[in-house]
Amino acid sequence: MVATLLDFDGVLVDSEPAHLAAFNDVLAPKGIKIDEREYLEHFLSLDDAGVFRAALFRRGVTLREEEVRGLVAAKSPRFIARFSDAFRIFPGATDLVVRRAARGPVGIVSGALESEIVFALEKMGIRAQIAFIVSAEHAPVSKPDPAPFRVALREVLRLSPSENAVAVEDSVGGVRAAKGAGLRCVGVAHSFGQAELLLAGADAVAENLAALTDALLDGAG
Repeated sequence: MVATLLDFDGVLVDSEPAHLAAFNDVLAPKGIKIDEREYLEHFLSLDDAGVFRAALFRRGVTLREEEVRGLVAAKSPRFIARFSDAFRIFPGATDLVVRRAARGPVGIVSGALESEIVFALEKMGIRAQIAFIVSAEHAPVSKPDPAPFRVALREVLRLSPSENAVAVEDSVGGVRAAKGAGLRCVGVAHSFGQAELLLAGADAVAENLAALTDALLDGAG
């Protein structure tokens, strides 16, 4: 049996455009706009707090922690509203979760807020197949630091001490986080190309979720 640790945004749900729009909704009063290229290259693996800190720092602004928390709180309802209007999952996402849950525990390891993850899982009808969620609230720092995956591995050990685990990531930062935690990591080329994910340390890369076979995830192919 193998535990499967799935990133969420960019792996199961096509939600990054809604996240970017929501960040810009909140930053607009400050006269700041993050473009798609900057978001992809610098912010994709960060949690919301990390994005706000980094985006403002790149423009010479340092935020107090209470200001960061305020921006994160303001962004979440804007994201939910935008994502509700344009809810998209990647083809094969539901099947992947159901299939992997039959082979071992499935956990979500994401920089998104738990409420956002649960909203999408319930809409997909797969909340019951998820053994645990490591969201932004549950890790001391976000990817590309390995901390979220270390939290997830503690959950895996709690559920079944003998389980092996594999991570599935779509971003360079996510791959680096998984490898930093000592995990086998399979990339899915939704956000970055195969070469970039392999260079970041991915053990294998699938073009899409349909190519993410059990053999590839389990290291047998």
